[in-house]
Amino acid sequence: MNGFPILSVMLAIPAVAAVACLFLSANAARWLALIATLVDLVLGIVLWAHFDIGGAQWQFQENVPLFGSFGWALGIDGFALMLIMLSVFLMPICIGASWQAIQTRVPEYMSAFLFTELLMIGTFAAQDLFLFYIFFEGGLIPMFLIIGIWGGPNRIYASYKFFLYTLLGSVLMFIAMLWMAIHAGTTSIPVLLNYDFPVHAQMWLWLAFFASFAVKMPMWPVHTWLPDAHVQAPTAGSVILAGVLLKLGGYGFLRFSLPMFPEASHQFIWLVFGLSAVAVIYTSLVALVQQDMKKLIAYSSVAHMAIVTIGLFAFNVYGIQGAMIVMLSHGLVSGALFLCVGVIYDRLHTREISRYGGVAFVMPKYAVLFMLFTMASIGLPATSGFVGEFLSLMGTYQVSTWTALLCTTGIILGAAYMLYLYWRICFGEVKHDDVKLMPDLSLREVALLAPIAAVVLWMGVYPESFLAPMRKDADILMARIERAKPAGDSHLMTTKAAPAPATQAEAE
Repeated sequence: MNGFPILSVMLAIPAVAAVACLFLSANAARWLALIATLVDLVLGIVLWAHFDIGGAQWQFQENVPLFGSFGWALGIDGFALMLIMLSVFLMPICIGASWQAIQTRVPEYMSAFLFTELLMIGTFAAQDLFLFYIFFEGGLIPMFLIIGIWGGPNRIYASYKFFLYTLLGSVLMFIAMLWMAIHAGTTSIPVLLNYDFPVHAQMWLWLAFFASFAVKMPMWPVHTWLPDAHVQAPTAGSVILAGVLLKLGGYGFLRFSLPMFPEASHQFIWLVFGLSAVAVIYTSLVALVQQDMKKLIAYSSVAHMAIVTIGLFAFNVYGIQGAMIVMLSHGLVSGALFLCVGVIYDRLHTREISRYGGVAFVMPKYAVLFMLFTMASIGLPATSGFVGEFLSLMGTYQVSTWTALLCTTGIILGAAYMLYLYWRICFGEVKHDDVKLMPDLSLREVALLAPIAAVVLWMGVYPESFLAPMRKDADILMARIERAKPAGDSHLMTTKAAPAPATQAEAE
C-alpha cells in the first residue's frame, strides 16, 4: 500500500459514480450505485487489513498543498478507520433497500446517496481543519434532498428543520476554526491536536464546537429535528442518518473537543453529564408512548447517543472505547431496525404499531431477525449493544456514580419500550386480514439484514476485533487529556476548591 492513495480513491469512486448516475436510466443507475458502493466496501476491507495496529498514529496519509496552509490532507487513525468501515458497510445495504422502494427520480436519488458516502468518508479522513468543515457541512446537502424529495407527506418541513438546526449549530464552529487557524498558525489537525490553547480561550472554543456537535448527535434539548427527519425520510435515508450521520457529532467530540480543549472539557463535564442523563431518561419515557415505529426508534437513538457522550467525557480509556463501540453498534442496530420497519411498511404502507400484531406467525424469518436486533438494542450479552454500554457505563461509574446510575435506569427503560414494541408487532393474535397475507422476507431482504446480524453477533462475541485498532489511539488521547482528568464526582463542582491555608508551623 506504500504510495497508493487509497483514501483519495475511496472518495473518487462515489464522486465519479454520482455524476455518471445523472446520465443513466433508472435501472442502470441502481446497478452503478451498487457496484460503486461495493467497490468502496472492498477498499475499506483492504484499508482495515493493511492498518498497522500498534504502528504510527496516522496512517495512509496524503498531503497535497493547495493554497496557504490549506491543502488536500487525508489520513486515518483507529477511530476514523472504524467509522469509515461503518459507512462503507451500510451504503450497499442502503442501495439495496432502495431498489424497489424508490421509483421516481431514481438516478438523482442514487447520485445523492453516492455523494453522501463521499462526504462521510471525507469527514472521517480529513486532516485539515477547513477540509473537515467542508465535508462535515457538505453532508447536509444530499440528506436535505433525500428527505425533501423522496420523503413522506411532511417532508418539506422535516428537511428544512433538519437543515437549519444543523447548519446554524455549525456557524459558531466555523468562527472558532478561523480563530484557531490564526492563533496556531496552521490548519493541520494532527498539529492542532498537540497545540495548547490558552485556558480562557478554550472555554469559548469548546462552546462553539459544542453548538455544532450537540445538534449533530443530537443531544437533548436540540434533538427535536431527529424524530421528524426519521419519520419523513425514506427507509434508506433513515438507515444512513441514524447509522452514520449521527456519529459525526461523537467523532467531533473525540477529534476536537477533548484533545484540543482538555481543560474546558473538564470544566463542562457537569453540563454534558447533566444533559446526557436527562436525555437517556426523558427520551426513553417519550419512546414508551409512541405509536409510530420510526418515531420510537428515533427517540431511542437520542438515548443511545447520550451513552456515547457520557462515555467520551468520562476521561478514561473504558469510557472512550465504550463510546466508540456504542457508536458502531448503534449504527448497525438502528440501521437494521429501520430496515425492519421498512420491510413491513412496504407491505401495509403504515407505521402505526396498532395495525400489526401476530406478525411472528406469518413472517417467522422476519420475527427472528427483528428479535435479534431488538435484543442488541437493549444490550443483551453476546450482542454488540452489551459491549459498548458496559464499557461506557463502567468508565462513567469511575467518575460519577450518580450519572452512571441514572443512565442505567434509562437502559432499563430502553428494554421496556423495545420489548413492548416487539410484543405489539410480533406477538398476540393476527387481528387484520391484510397482516395474514403479508409474505415473509424475500431473498433480497434477507441479503440486506443477514450481514448486519452477523456483524452484530461478531462484535458481541469477539469485540477485540474492533477494539484493537482503536486501543493505541485511546491511550494517546488519554495521555493528552490526563492533566485535566476529573477525580470522583468533581464534575459537580464548576470551580476548584482553594488550597487550605498553611499552618503556622508549615509557614515557618
